[in-house]
Parts: sequence; C-alpha cells; structure tokens
Amino acid sequence: MNGEHTKQVESLSEDQKTDSLSLKWGTLKSWDINSETGMALLRRYVEIGSSLGAMQQRDTPEQKEIICQLIDGCEGEIYMDWAGEYVSKEKAKEYVRNYGKQS
Repeated sequence: MNGEHTKQVESLSEDQKTDSLSLKWGTLKSWDINSETGMALLRRYVEIGSSLGAMQQRDTPEQKEIICQLIDGCEGEIYMDWAGEYVSKEKAKEYVRNYGKQS
C-alpha cells in the first residue's frame, strides 16, 4: 500500500475500519477487507485463480465483476496506485472493466 493510504487505514480503530482497495494494472493491488460480504467476494476471487503480482494478473470477466462489487462495498473513494490519487467508485469500476481493451 502507498504510505499515506496505509496511514489513513491504520489510524482507524478496529471497530471503525471499513473496506478499502488499491488498484493497479487494472486489478487489485492491495486491500483491507473487513466486511463478511467483502471477505466472501475476495475468497471467490482467489478461488478462480490469481497471480502473486498485480502486473501478472489477468482477471476473468467474473473476477472483474467481483472487483466492481468490492469497490461498491468500500466507503468513499478508491485509491489508484499508479496515479497516486483517489477516484470515485464509478471511475474505478470503469478502469477495471476497460483496462487492457483495445481503443
């Protein structure tokens, strides 16, 4: 996780933590998932198959949809690691759905 992003997440007490994601290469780079729904989605994502690094990951359409559902479960904006900025949920989902598509 990016240092500032990590500090923001760590500053919350355990009972205040909400789900958060960081995206890179069109997929999950890092996450802090605390909800039962989010954990179930993440388990399914891993069951389908994943690489050890975001750069090597090639998400299936189902995995892209799971990431979009995880994005919807997060409070607030989503961190885009490559750009070093937070974006809206809609922009994050558009990024995931369209990453790697030919223009």
